[in-house]
Amino acid sequence: MVASDAANKKKNTQSNSDVKLHCTQGGELVLALQRRRLDRSLAVGHQYSSLGTQPILCGSIPGLVPKQLRFCRNYVEIMPSVAEGVKIGIQECQHQFRGRRWNCTTLNDNLAIFGPVLDKATRESAFVHAIASAGVAFAVTRACGEGSATICGCDTRHKGPPGEGWKWGGCSEDVEFGSSVSREFADARENRPDARSAMNRQNNEAGRMSLNDNMFLKCKCHGLSGSCEVKTCWWSQPDFRVIGDYMKDKYDSASEMVVEKHKESRGWVETLRPKYNYFKPPTDRDLVYYESSPNFCDPNPVTGSFGTRDRVCNLTSHGIDGCDLLCCGRGHNTRTEKRKEKCHCIFHWCCYVSCQECVRDYDVHTCK
Repeated sequence: MVASDAANKKKNTQSNSDVKLHCTQGGELVLALQRRRLDRSLAVGHQYSSLGTQPILCGSIPGLVPKQLRFCRNYVEIMPSVAEGVKIGIQECQHQFRGRRWNCTTLNDNLAIFGPVLDKATRESAFVHAIASAGVAFAVTRACGEGSATICGCDTRHKGPPGEGWKWGGCSEDVEFGSSVSREFADARENRPDARSAMNRQNNEAGRMSLNDNMFLKCKCHGLSGSCEVKTCWWSQPDFRVIGDYMKDKYDSASEMVVEKHKESRGWVETLRPKYNYFKPPTDRDLVYYESSPNFCDPNPVTGSFGTRDRVCNLTSHGIDGCDLLCCGRGHNTRTEKRKEKCHCIFHWCCYVSCQECVRDYDVHTCK
């Protein structure tokens, strides 16, 4: 978690000529990034899940809007982190929905990797935008702390007084910078005065705020034989699984909204308001949606549903992953599989473990 000395030295000794070069290539945006004052917006373009490492040819990336293309050209060195962030967001989505009718399935060789599922303003779309935005902020923040980029580094602003028995040290992760990059890149697609852009901006920001809400003090002990007489501590992001669990709770409690139109000087503008007045209104940290989800039971190319046929279900579960609900009442098939496993393991002094290989039968249940 401690940034490399070389990365900090690069950041702290950057020459005036380097600053001039940044200004020439990126204008005010680079300076704004360096000052942590970005206040624009990220609806993640789905095409970034397979983006490779440097060098990146920004013009060859399909689906970029002009603002994202400018961002890519000005900040090539952090684009691999942006790509990695979208990737871990998708992976976390697939983990969180692995036992549900919609399991965050992606399509190969398709610009919109989720297909038509995200065309509607549903809970699922809200979650994907939130987790991808959080993923970008998370990956960029982690890369900065590790010294992978020269335009960012450790957070030296949010320390405060030390605690009893410990002092500040290490490299506190600059989540504000990571969130700024996520906001600048992803929200670039959400500049229309319509309800969908408003919804995407809300959910993108909710994803990014989940990082702030889950930052924690990480400490390292010092002293003779690890006696922990003194500890140095720094602000750290949690494992991304914590963010995924947090956002899954937000998905389950997402607020349904209705669309309202207002006439303003620039024309008609759509805004969102809560559909039910007797529920607590959503905060900036909550997910919102305004269209109902399909049931995802049967294949439907219009909605992007793949159906649940042949999905593995849990016979003993009464939840959504159980065979009754996941199979939508169609019933299930059962087959027996033989699996090789390690068994009869013995610890030998000193120091290794030897195991035998056993073949066991397992019942596998799949939806009809």
